Amino acid sequence: MKVLITGNMGYVGPGLIKHLRNLFPYSELVGYDIGYFAHCLTTNDVLPETRLDIQHFGDIRDFDIKVLKDVTAVVHLAAISNDPMGNSYQKVTTDINLKASAKVARQAKVAGVKKFIFASSCSMYGSASLAEKTETDDLNPLTTYAKSKVALEEVLQTLADDEFEVTALRFSTACGMSDRVRLDLVLNDFVASALTSRKITVLSDGTPWRPLIDTKDMARAIEWALQRGGEKFVACNVGSSEWNYQVVELAEAVARKIPKTSVSINKDAPADKRSYRVNFDLFKKLAPNHQPQISLKDSINGLISGLTQIGFRQDDFRTSEYMRLKVLENAMKIGTLDYELRKK
Repeated sequence: MKVLITGNMGYVGPGLIKHLRNLFPYSELVGYDIGYFAHCLTTNDVLPETRLDIQHFGDIRDFDIKVLKDVTAVVHLAAISNDPMGNSYQKVTTDINLKASAKVARQAKVAGVKKFIFASSCSMYGSASLAEKTETDDLNPLTTYAKSKVALEEVLQTLADDEFEVTALRFSTACGMSDRVRLDLVLNDFVASALTSRKITVLSDGTPWRPLIDTKDMARAIEWALQRGGEKFVACNVGSSEWNYQVVELAEAVARKIPKTSVSINKDAPADKRSYRVNFDLFKKLAPNHQPQISLKDSINGLISGLTQIGFRQDDFRTSEYMRLKVLENAMKIGTLDYELRKK
C-alpha cells in the first residue's frame, strides 16, 4: 500500500504518520506539504517526516499528478485550517480548501487511486439546536472554512464510484498534544493558559457546545477509512457522544487538573453562533473497532505533559507561532509569503 498524505506537516499529520508507520511498517508513506508550519516543532523526539519514505514540498494549488504515481490512497489534510485564518484569507481558503482540493481529487481518480480520505469537519453544522446533529440533518456553515468543507464534500460525492472510494470524515474539534501542537484550539488554549498564568478566560458566555476529538483518535479514524469497504461514498461524524461539551465545562475540567487555576466567564459576551452538539451513531456502527479511546482527562494530561517536556512558558503564546494565523502573518511581514499565501 502506498499512501499520500497531503498537509502532513501540520497539527494532525505527525501523529498520523507515526500511527500508520507503526501499523503498516512495510507500506510506503509519502508526504506533500508547502511547509508553512514545518518549523513549528513541539517535540524533543525525531523529526516527524523521518518516518516517511518520501517528503514532497509544494503548494497544493500547483499539485502535480506525477506525485500520485502508484498511490493506493490519498489522505487529504491540506487546508487553511480554522476560522480565524479562513476569515482573514477568504479567497485563499476557497482556492485551497475547495478549488485546489477538488482538483487533487479529480487527479487522484484519473491516476487510479482507489481511496480518497477527506478531513472534513463538524463545523458545517454551525448554529444548531440542542438536538444532536446527524449526517442527514441540514447543514448550516457559518464561516468560509466551514463552507469550503461542505462544498468539497459535494464535489467528492459526484466523483465517488466503484473504483474510487471516498470517505469524508467530519471530525469534531481537534485537541491534544502533537509534534506540531496548535494552541488556537479551545482545549489546547485553556491548558496553555492554565500552565502559564493559572488563569483561564472564556471569551464567550461559556454556553456554546463543541464536540471534541484527540489527534490520536483522529489517526484511528483515518486508519479505518483506509481499510473500509462497502459504500462508495461515506460522510460521517467522527467523535464520541460523551465528548459533546459546553465550553465552560472544558475550562473547569482543565482547572481541576492544574492547581490554583481560576476560570472567568464573560457573561456579557454576545452569543457565539457556532454552537452544536453532534450524534456519532453512524461512525459507531461503521467503525466499531476504531472508536475514540482517549478521554478528556487523557487529552488534558497529554497536553500538560507534552508542553512541560518542551519547557513551554510563554505567557504571550497567543501572539506566538503556536497560533497558526500568527505564523502566516509573520511570514508575510518578513516577506516570505505574499497576501495570497504564495511563497516568494
